Amino acid sequence: MVFILLHVSNLSEIMVTDVRRLPGTLDVRVRGNTLVPPTLLGRFAILCAILRQLHLILHITLLTPELRDLAPDAFFVDQLSAGLPLLKTLSPAAPIFFYCHFPDLLLAQGRARLLKRLYRIPFDALEQWSMASAAAVAVNSNFTKSIVTQTWPALARKTHLHVVHPCIDTTPFTSPTSPTTKTTIEPLPYAKTHTLLLSINRFERKKALSLALHAYALLPPDRRAHTKLLLAGGYDPRVAENVSHHTELTTLATDLGLRHTTIRTHLSALNPTLSEEADVLFLLSIPDLLKQTLLRSARLLIYTPSNEHFGIVPLEAMLHGIPVLAADSGGPRETVVEGVTGWLRDPEKPAEWAYVMDRVVNHMSEEEWAAMGRAGVERVTTQFAEGQMAERLEGIFEGMEEEAAAKGKTGRGASAVLLVVGALLVAAVGALVSVSLVERIGGSTSTS
Repeated sequence: MVFILLHVSNLSEIMVTDVRRLPGTLDVRVRGNTLVPPTLLGRFAILCAILRQLHLILHITLLTPELRDLAPDAFFVDQLSAGLPLLKTLSPAAPIFFYCHFPDLLLAQGRARLLKRLYRIPFDALEQWSMASAAAVAVNSNFTKSIVTQTWPALARKTHLHVVHPCIDTTPFTSPTSPTTKTTIEPLPYAKTHTLLLSINRFERKKALSLALHAYALLPPDRRAHTKLLLAGGYDPRVAENVSHHTELTTLATDLGLRHTTIRTHLSALNPTLSEEADVLFLLSIPDLLKQTLLRSARLLIYTPSNEHFGIVPLEAMLHGIPVLAADSGGPRETVVEGVTGWLRDPEKPAEWAYVMDRVVNHMSEEEWAAMGRAGVERVTTQFAEGQMAERLEGIFEGMEEEAAAKGKTGRGASAVLLVVGALLVAAVGALVSVSLVERIGGSTSTS
């Protein structure tokens, strides 16, 4: 059985999974990335992504015999749905599975500007219309399902939305003889003298990292003695928000009376004499190995984003046996079990977060902490491991194939192809026209 995953990123990729090949292998081929760049002068990212996906589909279906030679049993498409009608038209025999991480129209920023609102109109309409071409649609959480249902009620009425939670790799942490065997990663040197409270997130305002600072500052100095708050995560000096938000957080830490230091390299983070006087450590651009070290060293994970679509970091922490304190909204409600693997608290009430921190640091016995950690490991390995996601997907794909066989699909002909391509091109041209009109209006207004 052959499955093809179409993914559009900086490289338009076709990933071929053939279960007749060596298990665990993936044949990755890059197609559709030669005509259209990811952006045009840093703008029009969604337009470029759609055109790249169309190029990818046309390349493997009409311009080369690649798709015919592969003879796929099904398609797995994620993130971008715009090309689904074209793919369905050109390859009707193979059903399409679409994995919706979150409605793109809700992720687009800058809608306060008239120009951006007009620019997004055709793309927002295209997103809903094109998604209906999938034989099956899945979302990454029940929270995302509720958002999709509210955003596109018509789509939800006629399309069953499957919930397929993302998984994490549990194999490095388990063995056939001992299901909770830890890796050999050593904890941070200063974890021996300090209790570490850890946050892992990108340095973006929507991640609400300031909540962790406010809650930590509410702990009296004597109750947070010999502790450190570590704010670690994605940071790119080329991204203006990363830079400005890091500055905002360091200023806030100072205003709250928290001593802090910023660490920019892996080796600096491993220094055993690292800033003994610092209460808060900002760790920027952490590589995966350092992330694993941090997770191996922490006593509590603090996950501050509200309405997170799913959130993979809480699972990573629980797999390391670390209890999780997370916002009582979004994906964490489906991963963190209150009082069993962690705590869910109101993000508008930092005092409640401080209370949990104090409990973990000063009142929780090692036996209680270890029991909660074991519960987290068990939950991840039994509910969110690769096997569970694979079984869920397998059931959906089998259902799609049975439905396709029952319908006896046939090709639609050149006229249908032209209709689908035309609709997609109209959306693209409409976006460009709206941009041009608003720019002209703005230019004439500014000169009058």
